[in-house]
Amino acid sequence: MPNKFKLSLTKQIFIGLGVGILVGWMIHYFFDGNPHVKEQAIQWVRVLSRVFLSLIKVIIAPLIFSTLVVGIAGAGSIKAVGRIGLKAMAYFTFATMLALVIGLVAVNITRPGDGVNLPPEQSKEAKEIAERAGKQSAQDHIVNVFPTSIIKSMAENDVLQIVVFSLLFAVAVAGIGEKGKPMVAWCESLSEAMFKFTAYVMNFAPWGVGAAMAVTVGNKGLGVLINLGKMILTLYGALAVFILIVLVPIALLIRLPFKRFFQLVKEPAMLAFTTTSSESAFPKALENMERLGVPRRIVSFILPLGYSFNLDGSTLYLSLAAMFVAQAANKPLTISQQVIMLLTLMLSTKGIAAVPRASLVVLAGTLAQFDLPLEGIAVILGVDELMDMARTATNVIGNCLATAVVARWEGEFNDAGNEVVTPIDASSVKLH
Repeated sequence: MPNKFKLSLTKQIFIGLGVGILVGWMIHYFFDGNPHVKEQAIQWVRVLSRVFLSLIKVIIAPLIFSTLVVGIAGAGSIKAVGRIGLKAMAYFTFATMLALVIGLVAVNITRPGDGVNLPPEQSKEAKEIAERAGKQSAQDHIVNVFPTSIIKSMAENDVLQIVVFSLLFAVAVAGIGEKGKPMVAWCESLSEAMFKFTAYVMNFAPWGVGAAMAVTVGNKGLGVLINLGKMILTLYGALAVFILIVLVPIALLIRLPFKRFFQLVKEPAMLAFTTTSSESAFPKALENMERLGVPRRIVSFILPLGYSFNLDGSTLYLSLAAMFVAQAANKPLTISQQVIMLLTLMLSTKGIAAVPRASLVVLAGTLAQFDLPLEGIAVILGVDELMDMARTATNVIGNCLATAVVARWEGEFNDAGNEVVTPIDASSVKLH
């Protein structure tokens, strides 16, 4: 078949999405009267999405490790790495604060929690989330940033711990000079192999995406689209406002090529939206931002760092969700209490894992701190997956933009782009 008739990955994903909705509706419609058969059908369909996510997750650790080591070793000096890191954290803090403020303003305007009757008992899942949140003290949160075993961190896909280890390891490799070149060359080969591995896995994406959507619709039916609609619309509206009044002006300020950025970010954003996992979008985002014109040493540093410290969609959602529970419980919070909540979330969202439902753990801890009923989580769980889609996609878009911001800030953004992502010659990398 000629190449001109070959569907792009984005089109294949959209087709998979549509087929998934149809299959999910059929499962829900034909088997709704037989819960056991319906659950079995859903579990078999879920196999495809579980396989896809498993293949994606196995890429994350080696890709972050190898690209960070090569990227930092190629930075020219450790001071350059520190400078880039400080600029990134400054930008992350700015974007996170604006996301939290927009979430608070939106929920105070629409007040989606008014009139919601909280269930008298917590669901089993809500109890488990609250229990996990209660086990994490502020001191534990800091200590857990540093891995006790890199093998364990990689096995659990703890992105922040992998990043911390990779940074320290890269500095150590740079510190041994010429002896470090073989390690840099090995990491470069590993990263190239993982990019090729990613290309193979992406061929399976339409199946995994379709299955994930079929499971959602099969469980809750098409009615899931209107369940707690006001809450969902408030979140989607707030995220749209955040993109329009925060991300777009930033893109204009750094003279970002909009059309090219949109073309390159739509695939990773769609993967994140349909799978509700930033992990699924990471390999494609890493490759596409380099094609946009961001140097590999910057994108391989900023993107994984942003997955822990720049989750714009998740932070906006958390401020909105916490206020939703307060409204649903008829426990109004004063302006000063809302400001304290905003600052609390500002800190607690740093380092949360970019995986499904991690935000609910932080939410449970925030609700407990402000004496709000954890039963509110049970209400949100009913439609959390729909909201998770939007906030995860926003996380990916925000982090892709962050790589371009830092590259432009450093004066290293290539406006012409890099159509072909070429390997780095390890022999030319300067180690200090």
